[in-house]
Amino acid sequence: MSGLQEECGVFGVYADRPFPAAEVCYYGLYALQHRGQESCGIVVNDDGLFVSRKDIGLVSEVFAGNAASALPEGRMAVGHVRYGTTGAANRSNCQPIEVNHQKGHMAIAHNGNLSNAAELRSALELGGAIFHTSSDTETIAYIVTRERIAAPSIEDALIRAMDTLDGAYSLVLMSPRKLICARDPYGFRPLCYGKTEDGMYVVASESCAVRAVGAEFIRDVEPGEILIFSGDGVRSRREHCGTKPRKLCVFEYIYFARPDSVLDGRSVHAARVEAGRILAREHPADADIVIGVPDSGLDAALGYSRESGIPYGIGLIKNKYIGRTFISPEGRLDQVKIKLAAVEDVVKGKRIVLIDDSIVRGTTSGRIVSLLREAGAASIHMSVSAPPFLHPCYYGTDIDSRDNLIACRHSVPEIAALIGADSLGYLPVGRLKELAGCGDFCSSCFDGSYPTAVPTDAGKNRFERRLSETSE
Repeated sequence: MSGLQEECGVFGVYADRPFPAAEVCYYGLYALQHRGQESCGIVVNDDGLFVSRKDIGLVSEVFAGNAASALPEGRMAVGHVRYGTTGAANRSNCQPIEVNHQKGHMAIAHNGNLSNAAELRSALELGGAIFHTSSDTETIAYIVTRERIAAPSIEDALIRAMDTLDGAYSLVLMSPRKLICARDPYGFRPLCYGKTEDGMYVVASESCAVRAVGAEFIRDVEPGEILIFSGDGVRSRREHCGTKPRKLCVFEYIYFARPDSVLDGRSVHAARVEAGRILAREHPADADIVIGVPDSGLDAALGYSRESGIPYGIGLIKNKYIGRTFISPEGRLDQVKIKLAAVEDVVKGKRIVLIDDSIVRGTTSGRIVSLLREAGAASIHMSVSAPPFLHPCYYGTDIDSRDNLIACRHSVPEIAALIGADSLGYLPVGRLKELAGCGDFCSSCFDGSYPTAVPTDAGKNRFERRLSETSE
């Protein structure tokens, strides 16, 4: 991946009896680790008492040893892995967020970005609300809590809150007696659920996490739908379904999701293979071998190879033991050389088609091309399984301005020259629907067609900045 960051993953479990809920959450979050490596957390509901563990770090770090099994058993739990697209990387922004209120406790985990977060937060602050984090998830928690004062149930409070929220939010919410999940009416971010043979329900950002804990996938949560898991079974509330056009982020298929997941009925692996086939037709190359940049470029490289007839090869090896805690060498060594290695025997003297999922700033792509040149590649024809990034994303992808997007400043031939490739080709915007299997997706970061109002300030650290600017 050439310069873009991951987002977040949410997970929840419910059963009608106490069980090691934290351990199930641990394995679910492990399966979702690709969606965020900044921080993670689990909150267990132990008969109405919420017990949590949250911190900066990977799942294996925060829950090292027996940390997950040390949490009490309970009937339900929620978990979260975070890459923050709103709010700084600090412990206060770790999720799930917990709320103590006279109407009862609540824990909430959120994947996505509210496009009207700044306006909502400002109104809440002027009304006396005091925020402890700089995440827009706390804004959601405040609004749900406010609505709960008059609402007959926590799900009714959430339904009322959804009248106010705009943008992307896939939520898993836990009250003393219920586990609730909700997906915004556009369906920007994925959410699904499943069930084990012994009756445990599982909610997760991706189907891969449902299967990881031994549950059978049931279906995706519909855009706008709320599901309530309780002693009464599973109930669906659909007041917000069909109120907005479906807009699943197409970049979930290109990069975010794990290839073994199925999103809204479409296999991620199949979508990426199709992207490679399209690239082979759109940007044919006279080459000896096709290689992909690990990990999300591999499936597209396979598709390119199948369509073109050019052999597929493993020309780049990824160091699997480098995660969020990797210490930057700060110029003394090239990070790309530490994270990736070229297989000289595969690439030396070969004309290469190099497949990656995107180019953001171009720096990483240039280093990968250089790595292959040093290993003796005769020529490098790069193809990208996404269109050029030309616009900011306001729904959970870490692109908050056009300032660092190389495609905003240079033509395709200029970008090819800058990264050192012999040629460069992107996936055409008009072919994206072939990846998603339909036309119901959001591609605003590529074409600037936003389904919601555009925020006036979408910077990742806008709330930290605003706090410092308004302090006396």
